[in-house]
Amino acid sequence: MKMRSLVIDALYLNWALPAGSVPPAPPPLRYQERQGVDEHGTEGRFVFASALLFRNRGVHFRNAPFLRLSYPQLNLRLYVVDGDGVPSVLFRDMMLPRWVQPAVALAARHPVSTARFDFPEPSLDPGGESWRWVVDQGKRLEVVARRGSGLPGAGPSLGSWDDTVRFFRERPRGYVETGGKLHRIETEHPRVTVWPLTAEVTDGSLLAELLPLAGGAGWPALHSAWLCPEIPFVFDLHLVPRLELETALPTPAASTRSCARSMRRPARWPTGRAAL
Repeated sequence: MKMRSLVIDALYLNWALPAGSVPPAPPPLRYQERQGVDEHGTEGRFVFASALLFRNRGVHFRNAPFLRLSYPQLNLRLYVVDGDGVPSVLFRDMMLPRWVQPAVALAARHPVSTARFDFPEPSLDPGGESWRWVVDQGKRLEVVARRGSGLPGAGPSLGSWDDTVRFFRERPRGYVETGGKLHRIETEHPRVTVWPLTAEVTDGSLLAELLPLAGGAGWPALHSAWLCPEIPFVFDLHLVPRLELETALPTPAASTRSCARSMRRPARWPTGRAAL
């Protein structure tokens, strides 16, 4: 049973986090670490995290296109390699508006957390001086961004700007850990437009709530940021076989033309073919 939508104004916010600051990845996953220097000039090993803020437009079943939902969303993800050596994503959390949660849970069996959203529409205002995104769950993520050079900030270099975008985006598998098991999502990545951005997190208190770093460390400055004005999105509503985790493991801490805090309740994630 396939569902389709169009993802609008997908904002990618990327960070390089000290490797020892995040909980271990659940085997067989392992973080895709890189050597680099942080914003204070300290050299070390880093792992990468992203927050994706976007709008789902016209979510519908392929055989019932007249029944459609549109809503904003945030997901938080970490970047890993799986047991087959495939670059993948480990989802930490998904946030939706409260009004859409029952529909998503009924249709896709997605237990999610809820928040209030205030998102701009840069694709309708490409000449805008700047834009502001807010996700509010008591704690907030507030971001101001504008069109920029696209040069990465603090943390390891991933090569050219196109190489950096490909590192974060071109990952054919996603994983979520629930109930001591891993669920896998198969994804696709069609070529889409990317706008390099200069972005600033003006309130990041929600990040520390979703993924606390070891020793109470604060989240660093952004490594890189960009916006994809439009991304096709298709996914299948059926489950893949679960991957058993080893016992007693700690719980784990979503080209210039190419473009979920752990889950609090047991989740059943579908397979999918997605452009995110």
